[in-house]
Amino acid sequence: MQDTVIVKSPRKSPVFLRTIVLLFGIVCGIYICTVCLRQINTVSKIKTQNLQVIESPSPDSNILAQLEARIPTLHYPKPQTFSRGECIQNPVRFFAILSMQRSGSGWFETLLNSHINISSNGEIFCAMDRRKNISTIMQTLDRVYKLDWFNSASKNECSAAVGFKWMLNQGLIEYHKEIVEYFNYRGVSVVFLFRRNLLRRMVSLLANSHDRYAKLLNGTHKSHVHSQEESLNVGGCSFKLQADNQLYIINK
Repeated sequence: MQDTVIVKSPRKSPVFLRTIVLLFGIVCGIYICTVCLRQINTVSKIKTQNLQVIESPSPDSNILAQLEARIPTLHYPKPQTFSRGECIQNPVRFFAILSMQRSGSGWFETLLNSHINISSNGEIFCAMDRRKNISTIMQTLDRVYKLDWFNSASKNECSAAVGFKWMLNQGLIEYHKEIVEYFNYRGVSVVFLFRRNLLRRMVSLLANSHDRYAKLLNGTHKSHVHSQEESLNVGGCSFKLQADNQLYIINK
């Protein structure tokens, strides 16, 4: 048999390995201590400063007033001519439609009155005795908004909104300051309804004036239409307008 020579690699001393681990731990400890000391020094350098408020912002009263004005005021009217019964706890909002003749206000009122809880009472100031002075105007307004005004559009017991239609030439311009104060005090929402095309409004005025005497629709005068069928019937009755040989340019 041949002799086999086995050469073993020399073992590293465990003391040497322990020394390396110890040195590595010392280095890591020094690094960690250095970082911690830097953070502590940074925090200690921060000084508290007293901040002095020169002017504290206050809420803008004008903005708050505008926001409150946009919210419709709720009312709980107590009419003198009848009892609201179980609807007495239902709030009511007030409104007024400001418009001009031949501007579509009749159709708009018909649309409003189609709702079961909305009452628009028409042109209540078309009669002269209701607008002869500011006192009679205020008395009429109080009757409307107290639900003591009766007509075909009244839904008084459980109305959620009540108002009327007011033309500009029915005392509104003459007493505008007093009326604005009244609307602001009572929280009345105002709807401005005007016709966009003024030329069409003028043509409608002339057509209505012509039909008042001509009565082209089956011998009757129809000043307002409230449905598409009525509009088609009135539209079928033609008439001529004299332009006095003047040229009008319409920009659509």
